[in-house]
Amino acid sequence: MEKGYLSIVLHAHLPYVRHPEHERFLEEEWLYEAITETYVPLIRAYQNLLNDGVDFRVTMSLTPTLLSMLTDPLLQARYVKHLERLIELSEKELHRTRGDERFAPLARMYHRLFTETRSIFCDRYHRDLTRAFREIADTGKLEIITCGATHGFLPLMQVHPEAVRAQIKAAAATHHRILGRRPRGIWLPECGYYPGVDEFLKEEGIKFFIVDTHGVLFGSPRPKYGVFAPVYARTGVAAFARDVESSKSVWSAEEGYPGDYHYREFYRDIGYDLDYDYIRPYLHPDGTRTNTGLKYYRITGSTPHKEPYDPDAARHKAAEHAGNFMFNREKQVEHLEGLMGRKPIIVSPYDAELYGHWWFEGPMWLEYLFRKIHYDQQTVKTITPIEYLERYPCNQVITPSMSSWGYNGYAEVWLNGSNDWIYRHLHKAAERMIDSANRWREPSPLERRALNQMARELLLAQSSDWAFIMKTGTHTSYAAKRTKEHLERFEKLWSSLSSGGVDAVALESAESRDNLFPDIDYRIYASR
Repeated sequence: MEKGYLSIVLHAHLPYVRHPEHERFLEEEWLYEAITETYVPLIRAYQNLLNDGVDFRVTMSLTPTLLSMLTDPLLQARYVKHLERLIELSEKELHRTRGDERFAPLARMYHRLFTETRSIFCDRYHRDLTRAFREIADTGKLEIITCGATHGFLPLMQVHPEAVRAQIKAAAATHHRILGRRPRGIWLPECGYYPGVDEFLKEEGIKFFIVDTHGVLFGSPRPKYGVFAPVYARTGVAAFARDVESSKSVWSAEEGYPGDYHYREFYRDIGYDLDYDYIRPYLHPDGTRTNTGLKYYRITGSTPHKEPYDPDAARHKAAEHAGNFMFNREKQVEHLEGLMGRKPIIVSPYDAELYGHWWFEGPMWLEYLFRKIHYDQQTVKTITPIEYLERYPCNQVITPSMSSWGYNGYAEVWLNGSNDWIYRHLHKAAERMIDSANRWREPSPLERRALNQMARELLLAQSSDWAFIMKTGTHTSYAAKRTKEHLERFEKLWSSLSSGGVDAVALESAESRDNLFPDIDYRIYASR
């Protein structure tokens, strides 16, 4: 009989990037890389476990923007073209590396990976990976949860509660439309919580949310069991907090498993290493060197010199690390059960893109972990948060603390000197959206379209990704451009609507470009 539980929670999210006005767009490759390196490998790992009868549980958020992109025919078709280029490049690499005992096996590995990915994406799931996640969820092994509609950072939106409600309502509606079920849980965007946001979660039937450690530890009153049991907010919605120890052993590149010298080096890619003329056809049309996904070296150490990657050695290391992680959770659970007098839950939340994209061996490690937990011990059992609530429905009621994850844990990443300029514009747009939703009770069909598009543009402008990118200093011009463009389109629609003359051509252009949330109803912004 198990003494406690482990809940692995993966947050799969990308900002909505879709540019039909360009034949190829650099930032769209964020999605293509994630499909190839994270989503398909995770699906493959889950299917392997199912095929072998391994009992496991994993919770995974699929954010509304990601779901929208995964089901978009334009992006699906563009991903197939991207994959075909990778397959062609890997075939050239088979020829270039033939006879080289160091790199020829790696070229074969990548060629096999890309062709198998094409088979899974095109043949098995007909370009729609949401079908794969639905199938796995139907087995009861995967709990799919939602997030804010566009990953808007809710604590910085609370000045307009209607805007917070709209993020949650649009998210729940998209989850239901694409996955065929209402979400029972939510990964609050950036784990950003403020007291009262759970009221909007309750309205949508959401039973639990994920927060960072201090969101619960600094709650009032103090939690009796720390972060090793859920707590209820005053509304009855449960909060599950991150366990620091188990999380750090994975996400930390310095102290955690991903930094091991046997694992693949992310920052050495043939897009930068090989002769420019050779690699040029597989780069972005503007000629900028970029990652291709073919990486031939291992981390090796903190030295510029890198040794060739050895997949077998990395596989053995992944199995070793999975065993180490399991052993540590066993000891942790044994200790906690003795103190608590009930079976604890260890919540380990991670960005899904860590698995495969940043840490190439991550999906393999996860599969090994679930196998070892199933076969090699009886102390820890994997569980989803909703299952834990079903087993332990009585929990302490507290008011969690305002919190986020990220640097310093209190929104500093999303509100600082690099990005604070955006909020006065976002607040003004939200104010106008709410006023419009309250005033326009019986709009004409054209006016209704304009109001719905205003809602889309505001939601897209509110994406926390743009503020995050501004802070990190990568792709900052793109993040600023996206924020400004959505606000400008919102302003033009609002002005034309207010003046009584909606520009049908401009509206159609905006609808074509920013086409997510096809069933959105602008009245989600109406005041109660």
